[in-house]
Order: sequence, then structure tokens, then C-alpha cells
Amino acid sequence: MARAPQLPDKLFFKIGEVAELVGVKPHVLRYWESEFTALRPMKTRGSHRVYRRRDVELAQLIRRLLHDEGYTILGAKKRLRESGHDRRASEPDPGAARETALRAELLGLRQSLEQLLKDVDAIAAEPAPAPRSATVDRVVPGAVPVRVQHKKDERTR
Repeated sequence: MARAPQLPDKLFFKIGEVAELVGVKPHVLRYWESEFTALRPMKTRGSHRVYRRRDVELAQLIRRLLHDEGYTILGAKKRLRESGHDRRASEPDPGAARETALRAELLGLRQSLEQLLKDVDAIAAEPAPAPRSATVDRVVPGAVPVRVQHKKDERTR
């Protein structure tokens, strides 16, 4: 029997990574979630499965029971129950939960900043407004001449 591969030093794993580590396809992991109540990965806001280290170890154990030792689903459930692996885990590690929350918040901030950058680029791409005309009430001697649009004098009408 081959030894299970060493798990990378990570808190969370995507379903594809877990499938590769366990040696099954992702659809098999999804099926196992429906059969084994203890195998319940967290889901992100986008409904992507995020497996904790404990979930990966349990999936490796389930694979060993089913594939290597020849248990049926019912037999593997009974064996997990006897060994105490059938219970759902308690709340996730507070540090890991905090890290997940911070990551989600940072991703939200990143999306907001990307949208803000798009808005600024759109404003910068707009043509500049046409210059406005001005009236001059008096002329200052020694000033730099400026093209001025004069108001018509009320007396000439």
C-alpha cells in the first residue's frame, strides 16, 4: 500500500488540490461529501469548496478504506463511526477563520479599487470642456495682454 503524500503546509485547499492529494477525481470528493457527514468543506461566497487540513486527512482515510482495504460505503461509514472520525469537526480554528475573513475583505477592497481606477480612467478619457469667455471691468497697466471679449456698451444701443 502506498503511503499518503505529505500535505503542503497550508490551511486551506481547493477541491482540485485535494483530489490530486487523495488520488481521486473532484466528482468523487463531492459524492463522498453526500455520503460521509464528517466530510464538509467550507464554501466561499462564490460557492467554491475550501477544504481544511482535517478534511484532506479524512478524505485520505476514506480513500484508503474504500480503495485500498476494500470496504463498501456502508462498511467505511461503520469503521469511521467506530474510530470516532464520523463526527463533524468543531468550529474552525479562530486564527484560520480570521485569516479567511481578512482575505475575503481584502478581495472586496481590491474589487472596489479596480472599479475606482476604471471610473478615474473614464473621466480622464472625456474631452476637456470648452473654454469660457470672460468680461473685463478694468485694465491694469503693465499686465500681460490677454484676448478679451468686451461687453457692448449700453450707451451705443
